[in-house]
Amino acid sequence: MEPHLQLKVASYNIRKAVGLDRRRDPERILNILREIDADVVALQEVDRRLGRRASALPLSMILEHTHYRPVPLAMKPDSIGWHGNALLVRRGIEVTGAAPVPLPVLEPRGAIRADLLIDGHPVRVVGMHLDLSGLRRRQQIRTVLAHIVDLDSQIPSVLMGDFNEWARHGGCFREFGPDWQVLAPGPSFHASRPVARLDRVIASRHWHVRQTEVHRSPLSARGSDHLPVWAELGLPKI
Repeated sequence: MEPHLQLKVASYNIRKAVGLDRRRDPERILNILREIDADVVALQEVDRRLGRRASALPLSMILEHTHYRPVPLAMKPDSIGWHGNALLVRRGIEVTGAAPVPLPVLEPRGAIRADLLIDGHPVRVVGMHLDLSGLRRRQQIRTVLAHIVDLDSQIPSVLMGDFNEWARHGGCFREFGPDWQVLAPGPSFHASRPVARLDRVIASRHWHVRQTEVHRSPLSARGSDHLPVWAELGLPKI
């Protein structure tokens, strides 16, 4: 049976667009995103560390060379997100709400949330980059889940990003109860020899998971120290 809504989501830690060849190449990152062709993309490590903390993906390049637009979250003039996190949505998708999700942190990490309207269906997406500390990661996930419950836990939701969790099934993923599907597209780090499943997609119970993979291509093999991950999801007809 065909789903009521089909959605392709992706997550990519772009390491400020600096590839394994040590070149900062935003055009290469945008080409990788075109290869994946997702509807919604969560990016991590988008902002540079020094100066004005400008985005490594200039807004003008995104608008000119892709079908995406950033979710309006910029907390600084030259940024397209918050604490290095950004959400890109395919043009035509309506953004009905967006906000940063403050996390308990020991280092500059964060999460961002966007409420979307896709073909008439409300969908919530959260992009995140979690802490290196296992205890702090679990606290951060609890914070994100509480944020969702406070808004409306009945909206089909997708959480994705760099979880910095080396455990395949335990660790911070224990925080997700039966209402969540913890997806493991495959090893995504280090891009030169992927062994760790740091990049994940978490789907609420509303979704049927059609496919999930790590995106491997000649470009993605050198675009960052992470490989992108993606998932195709469907909302069944009620």
